[in-house]
Amino acid sequence: MKLKTRVIISFFSIICIPVVLTCIMFQIGINVKMERIGEKYGIDEPTFESLVNNTLMLNKITENDAQELREVVKDRPEKLKDQNYLNNFNNRLSESYSFLVIRKGDKIDYNGSKKHLDNQKLLDTLPEYGDPRASSDNGIYMRAKEQSIVRQVDYRSDDEKTSAFIVTKTNRILPQMESMIKEMLVVVVLILVGTSFVMCLWIYHGVVTPIGQLKTATQNIKEGNLDFTVGADGAREVRDLCEDFEEMRVRLKENAREKVEYDSDNKELISNISHDLKTPITAVKGYVEGIMDGVADTPEKMDRYIRTIYNKANEMDRLIDELTFYSKIDTDRIPYTFTKIHVSDYFEDCVEELSLELESKGIELAYFNYLEEDTIIIADAEQLKRVINNIISNSIKYMDKPRGVINIRLRDVGDFIQVEIEDNGKGISQKDLTKIFNRFYRTDVSRNSNRGGSGIGLSIVKKILEDHGGKVWATSKLGVGTVINFVFRKYQEVPLNNEQDINH
Repeated sequence: MKLKTRVIISFFSIICIPVVLTCIMFQIGINVKMERIGEKYGIDEPTFESLVNNTLMLNKITENDAQELREVVKDRPEKLKDQNYLNNFNNRLSESYSFLVIRKGDKIDYNGSKKHLDNQKLLDTLPEYGDPRASSDNGIYMRAKEQSIVRQVDYRSDDEKTSAFIVTKTNRILPQMESMIKEMLVVVVLILVGTSFVMCLWIYHGVVTPIGQLKTATQNIKEGNLDFTVGADGAREVRDLCEDFEEMRVRLKENAREKVEYDSDNKELISNISHDLKTPITAVKGYVEGIMDGVADTPEKMDRYIRTIYNKANEMDRLIDELTFYSKIDTDRIPYTFTKIHVSDYFEDCVEELSLELESKGIELAYFNYLEEDTIIIADAEQLKRVINNIISNSIKYMDKPRGVINIRLRDVGDFIQVEIEDNGKGISQKDLTKIFNRFYRTDVSRNSNRGGSGIGLSIVKKILEDHGGKVWATSKLGVGTVINFVFRKYQEVPLNNEQDINH
């Protein structure tokens, strides 16, 4: 039998069996309790309606007492002046959660509530003499603080208006009803537990063998042992599970090998970032201590110290930003928002923004645009800006000339636009030129460490450009400078008549 079939049968069994058994037990319990209540309280043929309706049941319990009270008032009203008779009658009523009250004129002549209700409260709540509702067989329902049913019998005593009341509290539940509710709850719980246990045991025995195999397999994986195979036995669904588990084991083994390589790259990245963060942090601490110690005792020194701290904080911010972006590259989760970009306007804004930063570093920026005015590309404006900033930052980092120069040129190369970013820095040797776009690659570790950098800036550039359908490369001469080139495809709208020609 399939595991699915077992589960379906168990599901309906757990629902249907308890419902059927509960109904049967409930019917048996109701019949038994109705007989017991009828015997105890003298009710002839109590009905299910009266059993579930607490108010109706309490009303029926006092029917005989009310009838006796009417007969006494009719035949021997003087008995209602006998204190012993009143006490005995009231004691019988107390077994039915009721009590007797005698009102003579405007005063309470007898109060059987055991002092729970004072005379004034009874006078305020009891119906008036001659009230037809309270004098009926069913009595009247009083909605006072303590809700109750009141049966009233009116008569005259010593030529005064007198009323005898049987007051029944409706906030009480018969002991038989309480016991029945508790017993039914116990029965329902036992039925549910028993049914669930039997069904679970049935399913368990149907899959215990393959589950045992999977348990052994998971134990091996927990201990780091991936050199095993998982057998496929049992129901069809379980066999499919075992096959999937075996496929997972193979993939885990492959991932373990890749993780070793990944960890090696991460260790190098963490080492680079840690070193590059330590340098500006040390500088920031030094300048802050200088300010605290009063070394910056002139406005000029204070301004220079604060500017240095600000620049070092920016360096740390860029390093953290690179690290965050690298994590997105590594998991292929770079968020791109591609839009139409007017190339000339976009680069004019970039150059204007960069010129302020480069001017503060004493580097001259020149911009040459050889494109047509309406040239458009499809790209992510934010990520394209990251590309430009990473290349410019790299040029600044390795600038060794007293008069630094960076040139940005835009050229038209057919269906593409080519961007050239040229600097007059140290340059890169030919043996390193083909590797500078690899992650974590540094042409000179000791020199790079002094200047900072995580070693992933140009690899980020390469990744973004490849995702845009472009490419990047570099040319360089030692001692002369470096040119970073990258290209984008132009955006060209196909005329409507050309589209129709193509369709035909």
